[in-house]
Formats: sequence, C-alpha cells, structure tokens
Amino acid sequence: MYRTKDAEILILGAGGQLGNQLLLVFNEKKTDLGTIPIFFNRANVTAVDVDLVDITKPQDCYSLIQPGKFDIVFNCAAYTNVDQCERDPERAMLINCIGARNVALACAKADATLVYLSTDYVFSGDQLYSYREWDLCNPQSIYAKSKYWGEKHVLEICKKYFIIRTAWLYGYYGNNFVKTILKRANLGANLRVVNDQIGNPTNASDMVHHVLKLAATKQYGIYHCTGNGKCSWYEFAVKILEYSRTPCKIEPCSTEESGYAARRPQYSDLDNLMLRCTVGDEMRHWEDALKSFLSHYKLYEAQ
Repeated sequence: MYRTKDAEILILGAGGQLGNQLLLVFNEKKTDLGTIPIFFNRANVTAVDVDLVDITKPQDCYSLIQPGKFDIVFNCAAYTNVDQCERDPERAMLINCIGARNVALACAKADATLVYLSTDYVFSGDQLYSYREWDLCNPQSIYAKSKYWGEKHVLEICKKYFIIRTAWLYGYYGNNFVKTILKRANLGANLRVVNDQIGNPTNASDMVHHVLKLAATKQYGIYHCTGNGKCSWYEFAVKILEYSRTPCKIEPCSTEESGYAARRPQYSDLDNLMLRCTVGDEMRHWEDALKSFLSHYKLYEAQ
C-alpha cells in the first residue's frame, strides 16, 4: 500500500546530521542505494531547526504543524550528546521526551504521519543475541531514558507513526565517529578505541533510503534500521583507517578505561526484522557501506 500523491514534507532538526542527509536526498532524488520512491519526486520540503521552531514549546509545534499542511513530519530534533545528558538531565528530558510529545500531539491533531528517529540505547545491551523490535526496552542512561519516553509518547498519542531505531550513525554532514577517527589520525594522534562494545555501524544514506521506503507506505510501526553485520568500535576504527589508507597507531581499550560519564550498551546488535517483513532490507553490510562513504564524503565536505 503506497501513497500516490506528491508529498508535503516537514523536517524538524534540519541542521543535524540526519536532517541534513534527508535534505540532500530530497534535493538529489536519490541515495547511495538508488532512486527514492515516486511519492517523494516532487516533494515540497519545509526544513526548520531550533532557531525557527523550538519543539519544547507546544505552541511552536501547533503553529507550524497545522491540519492539511503536511503529509509527513520527520522529527530529527534531539539532544544527542550522551555524556552531557547525564550532566543535564532536565534538558535531555525537555528536548527528547517533552519535545517529542509536543510534536506527536501536533501531528495527531493535524492528521500527519510522524517519523520519529530513535536509538539502540533504549535497550540495556545485556542481551547476547540480536535485539528485535519486540524485545523489552530497558534504558540505562539519561539519554536512553529520554529517547525511550519519546517513543512511548509517540506510541500513545499517534495512530500514524514510524519509530525508527538506528545505531552508530555516520553521514556526510555533521560530526560522527568516522570523521572523528580520520581527523585525529590526520593530526598525528595515537588512538585508543573501545573494544568491548558491539553494534552496527550505519551509513546515513542507507538509512534514509529505507526511512523513505517506509514513509511512502502506511505500514506503521516500530522498525530497526542499521547496517548489516556487527563489530566493536575498535574494529570499526581499524577499518576506517584501512579503507581510507590513513596511517595511524591504534590500540584497543575497555569501556572502563575510556572514562565515559554515561553507560553505553555493551551489546546492541539490532536485527532489521520488520524491514524484511515489509519493504525489504537492502541495508548494506557495514564494511561495504563504509567503503562507499569514504569514496564520496570528501566531495560533500568541499561543498
């Protein structure tokens, strides 16, 4: 069941990594995996960031998201500094929980579909096999709890929603792990990277491709969308250096040695089960997606 008319789109948090990736895709009409659904070919896109709309203020959301104005709202607005969330829990909850509720209420009133971007952090990371969409959430950090409660508000308020959980995301815009490793290596730093956390590196272009495939349908629900295959942060960093041909001394360390303020899930391998059951899982193996990213990203950095 696919939508047929052209789309009226709103992107909240357009200044962030994922919001920028969405804008790039709408402008180019394609992702690294191919063309986007016909529904979005002539999409009218409104993109706003916190300087124009503050999602923590209900009236900002209601004033923007009015009945009949938007078909789909992508809520990419979030407070994602995991360690800073521990130091400022009020801000984390205000943006990730109350802000998500305000957007959900406005979307429900306007009868707009809401796409809410969430995280692997909603799981504890204590499970030793892949997490599926139905597995019990057990958030351990302030960031994780704030995103989990954001999910709950979407579930309780909206009838037309997609909750998309992703992990270890990197893209052409903004800061991410891939760029940090390359920057530090090019500055001549010796790297120590955590080797006891396992997850799924995810190319933002691949993720957006699947988010749009879903959003073009009415197959609402909770979805996992991560790169296929799993590794540790250390293994990820080694491949970044190898595929970019960047010489650098790198060695593994433990989470305890890293000194993080917030607890990270030690094992957060997400299974894209719902993708396979609906629109299909074309997410590339994380190593293939990383090679593709490294061959393209400098072109975007120069723009």
